[in-house]
Amino acid sequence: MKLDYVFKDPELLKTALTHSSYANEHREKGVRNNERLEFLGDSVLGLICTRYIWTNFKSLPEGELTKLRAAIVCENSLYEYACKIDLGAELLLGKGEKAAGGARLPSVLSDAMEAVIAAVYLDGGIEEAERCIIDFIRDKAQEVVKSRATADYKTVLQEIVQKNHEEVLSYRLKSESGPDHDKRFEVEVLINSNVIAVGVGKSKKSAEQAAAKEALRLMGE
Repeated sequence: MKLDYVFKDPELLKTALTHSSYANEHREKGVRNNERLEFLGDSVLGLICTRYIWTNFKSLPEGELTKLRAAIVCENSLYEYACKIDLGAELLLGKGEKAAGGARLPSVLSDAMEAVIAAVYLDGGIEEAERCIIDFIRDKAQEVVKSRATADYKTVLQEIVQKNHEEVLSYRLKSESGPDHDKRFEVEVLINSNVIAVGVGKSKKSAEQAAAKEALRLMGE
């Protein structure tokens, strides 16, 4: 496992890597599973992530910080990091779980990742836990913020308009010009037949996105 940390107490790491299926098969030996460590790791990860984004995204309001944190510490993100450090190769799984491909399951790997974070925290303290995962948090935060910067404006606009059930959102092609290899489309976005914005693009889809983006700007969103 490619984790940049050496445990003073290797038993902590072993427990963090022990799935409940393995512990059940070796119950007579008193083997413990990683579920309690997973519980602790969730909080440790949350604290480190919260401190990072609170410090580095000063312009974001509380609601947006909450959404950003949720995107960083979600199962899929933890799964990606677990794969990056090859965590699955070290997991202790029961025979049935191993045969079913448990070492590759996002739910299993993300849970184990949280347990490993807790193990580092218990063994070396919050500073070591932060050192081990801060690059992951930083990279994921940048990825999430970048993806939101190129958001689906049509979806955002639709969600806003849907809050008022009496309003109907639609798009209408206003004009189309240019040769086939260099088309120019102009699209209007309407609410209840009233044009609220116009967008231009090289395809109908891009023009609709541009129109939705302009509508959101005019609405102060």
